[in-house]
Amino acid sequence: MAEQHPQEGSDMPTSHGKLTRRSALKGLGVTMCLPFLEALAPAVLAAEKALPNSPTGAPVRMAVLYMPNGVNPHTWLPEGKGAAMKLSPILAPLEPLKSEILVLSQLMNKQSIEGDGHYVKVAPFLTGTHITKTTGSDLRCGGVSLDQLMAQRIGNLTPLPSLELSVESVTTGVDTNVGYTRLYGSHISWSSPTTPMTREIAPKAAFDRLFRPRPTPKAAAEDASILDAVADDAQRLRATIGKADRAKLDEYFTAVRSVEGRIQADAARRASQVREDPAARREIARLGDRIRTVYDHPADGDTGIDHTEQVRIMLDLMVLAFWTDTTRVATFMYGNEVSGRNFSFLPGVDGGHHQISHHENDPAKLAQYQRINMWHIEQYAYMLSRMRDLKEGDGSLLDHSMVLFASGMKDGNAHEPHNLPVVLAGRGGGTLATGRSLAYSPNTPLCDLHLAMAKRMGAPLAQFGDSAGELPGLSDATFMGA
Repeated sequence: MAEQHPQEGSDMPTSHGKLTRRSALKGLGVTMCLPFLEALAPAVLAAEKALPNSPTGAPVRMAVLYMPNGVNPHTWLPEGKGAAMKLSPILAPLEPLKSEILVLSQLMNKQSIEGDGHYVKVAPFLTGTHITKTTGSDLRCGGVSLDQLMAQRIGNLTPLPSLELSVESVTTGVDTNVGYTRLYGSHISWSSPTTPMTREIAPKAAFDRLFRPRPTPKAAAEDASILDAVADDAQRLRATIGKADRAKLDEYFTAVRSVEGRIQADAARRASQVREDPAARREIARLGDRIRTVYDHPADGDTGIDHTEQVRIMLDLMVLAFWTDTTRVATFMYGNEVSGRNFSFLPGVDGGHHQISHHENDPAKLAQYQRINMWHIEQYAYMLSRMRDLKEGDGSLLDHSMVLFASGMKDGNAHEPHNLPVVLAGRGGGTLATGRSLAYSPNTPLCDLHLAMAKRMGAPLAQFGDSAGELPGLSDATFMGA
């Protein structure tokens, strides 16, 4: 490893100092927050138990994973209520995690009923408000989204107030079928009624946002592993912690190295593909070292991308962000609403997501629609498994989190806004009794769930959208719904 010099202002402990929750490994242009270590317990856990969102002694995290274009309505809902639920074909990938989830049915977003098509379903999903119809950039979604309200209230406790990720560029232009700007279909996170949050869509940019918050004086430093950059701090830390913490630190470094390697491999593959194209070669000659742009801002529909790997890298980055307490609030959009992402890489699927979602009750299209939905659930299950396997204090990272998976409509063919597909995973710091299917009264406000999640994040709201009160039964293991 290259020799690194201690960084001025480093908050790493020495043999005479104390390890705190905000301790970090630092190097040239790099800051790596630490995962939970046993060395934190004496002072930090005692302090964090006093937080209203931390009955287990660890902070609660919230992630929202949004799937566009709805679900096959015939194969989504599980059979049975409460703990007797039998997972549906679409939800089958969650079987090994059945005890970690709540499947919620009959929720709806009242403000998404008025208006045509998809756009009124996605933009207000986390705001519970009515969007203004426009064909321009004068967006108005009517409110601040739940994730950004949480970021405003507790974001000061972490290096990043929130993290917004996707894998598709923002869609522009006008959908002439319904008269809405396509911009609405690219955003679920809003910092104000008129300001959608910028999403990172390139894995490397997201990685740098987490671990390279400061500009580096040399471009070459950005190509080196961040683990090399923090080697000195890491060596000093290892000398101050016990065997169990050293093993956890090694696990953390292995996870970071894995993500780095996958990002670099994908970048190399993209560069190779570009060089094989004559037009691209001419562009490279003109742009020189700006070839990075091809990777950092990939074009939608790039068939060279392994879409599953692309999504999993983003999910792994969210897990790392939560594990290190770099942020406690994150959103991820699998794709933009009305996404035409081609899913022909799945067995039995031939075509784009949005096209297939308009199934017209054709059995062949419904089967393909179901397989696309299952793929999304498989990625969700991947993230939940990673979080369950990461130990934190007396539980796991998943125990101390809430990970919401949902779509803004039930059936993509009918643009159905009622009985939304919603799964909530994690135990919310001991405040969620999971392993159940809960069926509420028809048209129960989705905002009741948002209100309940805000309370568990330690930032309770008196009202949110059309909420009628906190969604009941989430903590009561005997509750089965209406």
